[in-house]
Formats: sequence, structure tokens, C-alpha cells
Amino acid sequence: MAKAQINMTEGPILGKMIVFTIPVMLTGMLQLLFNAADLVVVGQFVGPEANAAVGCCGALINLIVNLFMGLSVGAGVIAAQDIGARRYDEVLKLISTSMTVSIVGGVAVGALGFFAARPLLVLMGTPDDVLVQAVPYMRAYFCGMPGCLMYNYLASILRSKGDTTHPLIFLTIAGVANVILNVVMVAAFSLGAVGVGIATAASQYIAAGLTVYHMLRKEDLCRITGFRVYSGKFVRMLVIGLPSGLQGMLFSLSNVLIQSTINGYGKVVMAGNANASNLDGFQYTAMNSVYHAALTFVGQNVGAGTYKRLKRIMFDSAGLVTAIGIVIGVLLIGFGKPLLSLYSSGAEKDAVVQAGMNRLWILATTYFLCGLMDVGCGLLRGMGRVILPMIVSLLGSCVFRIIWIYTVCPLYPENIAVLYASYPISWFLTAGVHFICCVYFYRKLMKKCGQGQSASPASEL
Repeated sequence: MAKAQINMTEGPILGKMIVFTIPVMLTGMLQLLFNAADLVVVGQFVGPEANAAVGCCGALINLIVNLFMGLSVGAGVIAAQDIGARRYDEVLKLISTSMTVSIVGGVAVGALGFFAARPLLVLMGTPDDVLVQAVPYMRAYFCGMPGCLMYNYLASILRSKGDTTHPLIFLTIAGVANVILNVVMVAAFSLGAVGVGIATAASQYIAAGLTVYHMLRKEDLCRITGFRVYSGKFVRMLVIGLPSGLQGMLFSLSNVLIQSTINGYGKVVMAGNANASNLDGFQYTAMNSVYHAALTFVGQNVGAGTYKRLKRIMFDSAGLVTAIGIVIGVLLIGFGKPLLSLYSSGAEKDAVVQAGMNRLWILATTYFLCGLMDVGCGLLRGMGRVILPMIVSLLGSCVFRIIWIYTVCPLYPENIAVLYASYPISWFLTAGVHFICCVYFYRKLMKKCGQGQSASPASEL
């Protein structure tokens, strides 16, 4: 067993979950630092137009990318279940399949994003003074898609065996390179938003290259042995990952609609919203690390047949994500203004900062509900239930938000707080249903186990 591996099927759970969560949390925050560095550099050296250009692309990028990112979730679940069941040869097949899918998918997604950038940004109602920099930034960003997908697929598999340290190290190196390249591209070469996109794309390839090098030379159960698509593994990745990807795409669609509404408030509100979104993104990423822990711990224990441990995993992950969400939310409110000031300069700085605080007061204080929603989703996916959380999330969050945008928001057209309120209400509704489903399926698994019946996760799809 590798030194970095965590034994998730035996012994105490909470301590191991925290050990697992911290590197994943730091890894996610470093990914956000890519975007933070983008926003800070263009905000300080260029102005609010470039700041808004980088910020308004986020929801649209996620909309295009999330389908293939969902397959990486499928790869992680399959790896956790195979490792828990000690099917190590199957893990090697999964890695080979994931490598091939990430390369092909990265090229396809990159091409789509590159050529669709302008028409999609126009469709979102992006103002002309922002559009001129948003289009080249988005095109440069999508040139890095093969590296982005490859890193995320392989990192997901490494985390599934309990190795959360190496993905963190590789992303740290890439993050430092990203910051340096940002300053060089914007300050030295005056490339504006497109320079930031080039720097981000380059950093994605650095992270992917380091991960591939590590898995080529390391002799353990998670190593690269070739490039081949094993049909059985690919089908399971689709079955488990496709609902997650579709869910992510439709979540992003609702966020694109929200971003389109925000675009109508002008560049100051757009910039403030983008900056605050980056800050509360750190809160989301910290909580999302518990989602990965819940999914991986449940997956390994389901694979090993140790179903009694699932109840403890549910309680520990719910408590952990709530604590993280509340603590970081309080910190964001307390230090929001000075942090938001880092993103802006010029005569409109105060207005941009206030626009960002308007978002933080509503979202940062309630974001723990989003963490609970995601953890409930991760618990269900780890148990092999992939369709149900997708349906619940789409109805409870996406459909609800879309209805809210077209019914409630027009009643208060000048009050952006009404738009932001759609987030916590949708999180509360979705989280409640997720945990009710978790309890139901846990009891069903325990009942089957008591009757001596097989509860193979593959049969529960």
C-alpha cells in the first residue's frame, strides 16, 4: 500500500476524512487562485472592462466543460469501488480508458469553446465594451482544455485510493507558474484579458504533465500502462458520470441565465459580482472537498461490502461541511471589503466593491446549505445511485432558479438581492430531499445485507 493511501474501510472515519479533505480543499483553492490571479491582474493593470470580461466567462465555460468533467466523477467512483473490492487490474484498465477519453474529450471541448465563444457571449447579452476582451480570453482559455481534463481525470483516480497529496503538489507548481505568466503577459506584454487566458491554459498543461509523469514512473495500483479504451470501463464511466455531467451542465445553464440577468445591470455590477463570486468560490471549494470525501469513502466501503460504516460517513460529512461553510462564510463577511478591494482600481473601485458585498451578504452566509446539498449528492453517487440525485438537483435547483428568474425577478427589476435569493432557497430544498433519499437507500442496503442478498452498486443503477 502506498504511503499516501488512506484506509477508508477500517478504523475511525472522521479523522481520516479530515486528512483526506484538507489536501483536496487546498487543491481546489489553488484552482480558484488561477481565476483569482486572472481577476486581480487585469483589475489592477487594465480596468473593470477586462475584469468583467474574465468574470462573465465563468458560467459559460462551466456550461461547455461540465459534461466531460462529469465523466471524471464517474472515473473516481469506479476507482473507489474497484479499490475497495481489491480489483486492482480493473483500476489499470480504468486509468488507460480515462487517459484516452480525456485527450479526445479535451480536444473536442476545446474546439467547441474556441469557435462558439463569440456567439454564446453575444447570446448572453455581454456588453460590447466587455465583449471585445471576453472573446479572446475565452478562446485562449479553451486551448488548455486537453490539459485541464487530463489533470482532473487522473487526479480523481489518485484521490480515490486516498492519495490527495500529489494532486495538490502538482497544482501548486502549476499555480505558481500561472501567477508568474499572468504578470508577464499583462504587465510586460500588455495583452490584457487574452494574456490571462494564455497563462491559465499553459498552467493546465503543466499540472497535467506533472501528473502523467508521476503516474508513468510510479509502480503501484494507480499507474499509466497505455492508451486504450476498455468498453466495459467506458460504459460504466458513462452510466455513472454522464448524469453528473448533465447535472453540471444544467446547473451551469441556470447560472448562465443568472449571469445574463446580471449583465443587464452594467459593467460595475458585473465586475463586483465576478469578484465576489471568486471569493465565495473559495467557500464552495472548501465545502466541495467534503463532497469528494463522502463520495470516495462511501464508494470504497460499498465496494468492500462494509455497509454499516455508511451511517457514520453520512453524519461526519454533514457535520464537517456545515462547520466549514459557516466558518468561511463569517470570515468572508468580516474581511469582504478589503479582499474585494484587491480586485479593483480606479474611480469606480468603491462601487465595484459594494456590488461585490451585496452578493456576499446573501450567498456567503447561506453557502453551507449548498455544501449539504453536494454532500448528499456525493453520498448517493457513492452508493451507486446516479440518476436520482441528478433529477432531484435539476428540479430543486436548476428548474427552480429558472422559474424564479422569469416569475419573481421581474416583480423587483431594480433589486439584485431578489435574484441572489434564488440560490439559498434552491440549496435548502435540494439538500433536504437528498438526505431523505440517503436515509432511504442506506436502510435498503442494510436490509439486503441482513438478508444475505447482494447489494452490488452496479445493480443499483
